Amino acid sequence: MAKILIPTPLRQFVEKKDSVELSGATVGDLLAALTSQYSDLRRHLFSDEGKLRSFVNIYVNDEDIRYLSKDATPVTDSDTVSIVPSIAGGRHGS
Repeated sequence: MAKILIPTPLRQFVEKKDSVELSGATVGDLLAALTSQYSDLRRHLFSDEGKLRSFVNIYVNDEDIRYLSKDATPVTDSDTVSIVPSIAGGRHGS
């Protein structure tokens, strides 16, 4: 099973786990299995149209899936998938 790393802001939707191990042939399969198991997580990762939100980045090992085959990127049991939401904000000015 591939390991999916869950970022701190999303852990509240996966029983406070920092990672989840699931089976799937592609990143899309893994994300479908993840959001099927933890349905509250779905709205944080996907739009109402079912598209991965633009501020959610997914990496297989250290490779951004946007530069691979997106959600069709193949995964193996030895892969680590990271969910990395973009963070905006901070202090404006000084």
